[in-house]
Amino acid sequence: NRIVAGMTLGTMVVEANRTSGALITANMAVDYGRQVFALPGRIDSPRSKGCHALIKNGAKLCESAEDILSEFEYLFPPSITPENEANVTPPSIPLSDEETILWKLLEATETHMDVLIRGSQLSAAKVSVVLMGMEMKRLVKRLPGQMYQRWDR
Repeated sequence: NRIVAGMTLGTMVVEANRTSGALITANMAVDYGRQVFALPGRIDSPRSKGCHALIKNGAKLCESAEDILSEFEYLFPPSITPENEANVTPPSIPLSDEETILWKLLEATETHMDVLIRGSQLSAAKVSVVLMGMEMKRLVKRLPGQMYQRWDR
């Protein structure tokens, strides 16, 4: 737990009961001066109680990757804006095969996740994971209603 807490800029707890080992790591992260994030859950679920306690004690409430990225903005290029043109050049960073497929399917306007799943012929779980990675790289922006939009560097 000490090693994990010390190696990171921040610790994200997604689900934890009140006696979860994840809370030990989160508390060590606080001791090391690291940022702690927690995903709120159902108020009647014992598996959410640990995250709720973290939020009550000062952890940042996290609902999306953007919540984490905004805390570490200084690590990312400052001028990223949504792409408005029809012809978009591919990003300058290398993309995995799955990222390339989704990048080509994404449009400058909003694209629903179901369209990406059908068009890519990847599983919903795989598309979700790949989109999260692309969001962390600031290649796509997640919008309300399972909509995504391509961002250009």
